[in-house]
Amino acid sequence: MDDDGSAKRGSKWKAAGALLAAAAVVGAGVFWWVVTPPPINDQGRSLPQVADAALIAKGKYIAELGDCVACHTNHDGHPMAGGRALETPFGVLYSTNITPDPKTGIGQYSFGAFDRAMRHGVTAKGHHMYPAMPYPSYAKMTGDDMYALYVYLMKGVEPVVAENKPLEIGFPFNQRWGLAFWDKVFADSTPFVTDPSKDEVWNRGAYLVQGLGHCGACHTPRGIGFEEVAMSGTGPNGDKFVSGAKVEEWNAINLRDLWTVADTVELLKTGQNRFATVSGSMTEVIHNSTQNFSDADLVAIATYLKSLPSDHPYAEPPAKADEGVPSAMFTTRGGLAYAQFCSDCHRLDGAGVPKVFPPLGANPTVNAKDASTLVHITLTGWKTAETETHPRVYTMPGFARLGDDEIAEILTFVRTNWGNTGGAVTAAEVKAARAALDPKVEQSRFETPRLADILGEPNAEQLVRGMRLNTETHVLLPNNVGNVLNCTSCHLNGGTVADGSPYVGVSAFFPSYAPRAGRQIDLEDRINGCFFRSMNGKPLAKDGADMKAMVAYFDWMKRETKPEDKVEGRGVGKIDKAIVPNVENGKQVYAAQCAVCHGANGEGLQDASGKFVYPPLWGDKSFNIGAGMARTYTAAAFVKRNMPIGFRDHFPLGQGGLTDQEAVDVAEFFSHMPRPDFAGKVKDWPNGGRPSDARY
Repeated sequence: MDDDGSAKRGSKWKAAGALLAAAAVVGAGVFWWVVTPPPINDQGRSLPQVADAALIAKGKYIAELGDCVACHTNHDGHPMAGGRALETPFGVLYSTNITPDPKTGIGQYSFGAFDRAMRHGVTAKGHHMYPAMPYPSYAKMTGDDMYALYVYLMKGVEPVVAENKPLEIGFPFNQRWGLAFWDKVFADSTPFVTDPSKDEVWNRGAYLVQGLGHCGACHTPRGIGFEEVAMSGTGPNGDKFVSGAKVEEWNAINLRDLWTVADTVELLKTGQNRFATVSGSMTEVIHNSTQNFSDADLVAIATYLKSLPSDHPYAEPPAKADEGVPSAMFTTRGGLAYAQFCSDCHRLDGAGVPKVFPPLGANPTVNAKDASTLVHITLTGWKTAETETHPRVYTMPGFARLGDDEIAEILTFVRTNWGNTGGAVTAAEVKAARAALDPKVEQSRFETPRLADILGEPNAEQLVRGMRLNTETHVLLPNNVGNVLNCTSCHLNGGTVADGSPYVGVSAFFPSYAPRAGRQIDLEDRINGCFFRSMNGKPLAKDGADMKAMVAYFDWMKRETKPEDKVEGRGVGKIDKAIVPNVENGKQVYAAQCAVCHGANGEGLQDASGKFVYPPLWGDKSFNIGAGMARTYTAAAFVKRNMPIGFRDHFPLGQGGLTDQEAVDVAEFFSHMPRPDFAGKVKDWPNGGRPSDARY
């Protein structure tokens, strides 16, 4: 709140940009009367020498309601000391120091000066702020709330010496008199007035949404001067208030009658509910602000939003969304690409994983008319909000390595299945967003095969069957699988992930000598070895249609690979066998990083219908002692490069993140837990060469 203005988020500064440019060319002299700041009125209140603890606590809560810390705290700076860079189309704006430091902060502000800044966007020196600072919304605050906030900032915040950074905005956008003109034409400083026809809960919610929460700053469309076209649900444009808007390649969704009161409360408190998980700058809003609201205030906000008439009023979705696994999953490029890149987290039925990965059916971001947020997330990635309820942050990596057409195909598939009605996304839309966002593209020497290309092959039906036998093994081959694992439990994304035991080029290396068998084996033998060991089951008939489909799938991934070639990303890599396992630490790593997907007791994760979402790591339904994953250092190498998923921004599963020691420790812990025996173990390594970490 000083000469450099203040800001909620960089995107909101656009509200002044167009008009500021227009005003700058008219001439400052014509508008001298709007530049003169109004007189300061201290409203009979002064800063108490000794502030009451209850008043400071109230002010702190008001600051949380207004989310002051989000913009006025740099990522690595002191709270409220400003310095956060806010990118705009016209340059960079930096948030200001609002700690009570007398020289660089607001320590010299009287209450009247503070009140004027908050309500009218005019600093103590008479300079107009950029309207990224949502002062039209804060104008609705009561005098008591404003005073409590003032006292908190002056008495409850540590003063920090931090010079405000100068604007990096060129002419004419650095001419503040244009902002005064904008204020006169567009700023609505009308105070909040209760509606006597509504109850106390509704009025409290309206006050918070319209005022301190300034929800309309992102969720209300902008007018000719990029002003919010409505500051409340009444008036000529009242039906457009919080009805959704596009903000810098994000789509701020329509909040009017969106969900039940309970669903909205849950999202604001935890960052997720049964329909969605927040993304973009909303994760900060949840983390810094709404998770700290009282339950009564959350209910009030949700009650008010629920009451706003909508052209898409809330309707409870059917108990089971659409057709479960859509038929288009295996017959369209978008469906196959979804199955490859998205289903490990969002599942083949689009249901997601409760409290971890969001569902896609009935998701408002998926169904929005404007697919901007969906495109943005796909290109740049996503993180959950860190809250007391959900302290672990889950991530989705950016998929900018995929082409514009590929992303468009996936998102079109998502927006037109599971009952969704969002409509198609075009490659041109993705291309435009990519140009605007300039997402980071993770480089790799491993070229990920595209399962969607299968549809162009003459034996496409057989290849799709082979792919599905890999991804749905225990469901499609119940007579051959003795547990609940799939091939993709170890061969990630249908065998297309580097260092995730990919199938790329593998069939070129068979027949080959296998030390464990003590003889030369063919590809069919190798596949059946997995059915014996990892699947704890029975072999496929070597001349049967299913075996031929699996071999065809492997051969499709062979490409031009020759037996003498080296394939980048083959296998699961190596890990130093000199690392001594610490089982106790492994137990702790498992509890912290693995249990959320594989169960506290290694039992795996099941959905409400009993279907397995993620596999068990020990017990009767897991792999037997003859499997490669039953060996400490093989398991450790896999874990090191591929687990946990959703933990970092590594393409394509957000996988990895543990140290070598942690990987060895946790592998030793789970690989040596009780699991089925393997009768054929007596025939292994007949010519010697038994690995030191083998279980027998």
